[in-house]
Amino acid sequence: MSRLLEVNQLHVNIETQHGVVQAVRGVDFYLDEQETLAIVGESGSGKSITVKSIMGLLPKNGKISEGSILFQGTDLAKIKESQMRKVRGSDISMIFQDPMTSLNPTMTVGKQIMEVLKEHRKDMSNEKKKERAVELISLVGISNPEARFNQYPHQLSGGMRQRVVIAIALACDPRILIADEPTTALDVTIQAQILDLLRDLQKKIRTSIIIITHNLGVVANIADRVAVMYGGQLVETAGVRELFYGTKHPYTKGLLASIPKASDKGRELTAIPGTPPDLMEPPKGCPFAARCASTMLVCQEYVPEETSWENGHRARCWLLDKRADALRE
Repeated sequence: MSRLLEVNQLHVNIETQHGVVQAVRGVDFYLDEQETLAIVGESGSGKSITVKSIMGLLPKNGKISEGSILFQGTDLAKIKESQMRKVRGSDISMIFQDPMTSLNPTMTVGKQIMEVLKEHRKDMSNEKKKERAVELISLVGISNPEARFNQYPHQLSGGMRQRVVIAIALACDPRILIADEPTTALDVTIQAQILDLLRDLQKKIRTSIIIITHNLGVVANIADRVAVMYGGQLVETAGVRELFYGTKHPYTKGLLASIPKASDKGRELTAIPGTPPDLMEPPKGCPFAARCASTMLVCQEYVPEETSWENGHRARCWLLDKRADALRE
């Protein structure tokens, strides 16, 4: 598979009245064609800011201070907004968390799908755009698409609204589809349906997917590779099976241990003690040091070096360093 997207040493700062938040600190990852990459982590770890950087959708007080975002040889971090508009929605599309805030309540869902086509497919006639919109409504599994075309968001269920948002994102057959916690506001049954839909659509239109989530159950169902993010940094990256069965980083182990199991009925749920670091004043060493049961002095003073394995598994933890035994003494 060929490399489609490559993010190198990405740093993103958010300026506030109280200081600068170092939201993303030196993130590196890649995405291959027709691959699904899951980015996992707690709220505030920098997941959404990372993908918004790719889309050129940072808030006005946000800025990429360092690094590159290479998409088919073009550095998206350095192009003008007018150039980015041609990429956004056409080559790279995004599904946002809450479909009710993503959709315009005053427009029919059909017209909202057509808006994307008007922006990026100017050569299409209005009749063809309507045909394409109806086709997309059907593609995402909504019955009676001709009737749904003329309905408003409030007339649809939560699951159907999310399907409409997916249809909008797919309107121009993007090379990359970014899904930012697409199942958060949905019940468990609808979540499973949306994940099945994303898998089926990936096979049909041969797109690559980046899915942002804090739910490792979602990861197991859909991802090929997983990038675990904490404190604005990637702490572990691996194939999905390798991550679950060959976990290296204490934070990833904590996330896996916190998943409720049927055998734990009646027992107290496992949680990671403490809270995420303040990224306005990020820790000098490992971002997880304050919450890690195996922390050492070196963890608090120095950022861990990356350890990598032949299967592509990568992790940043001083416990993986060959000198760790000596450091414990």
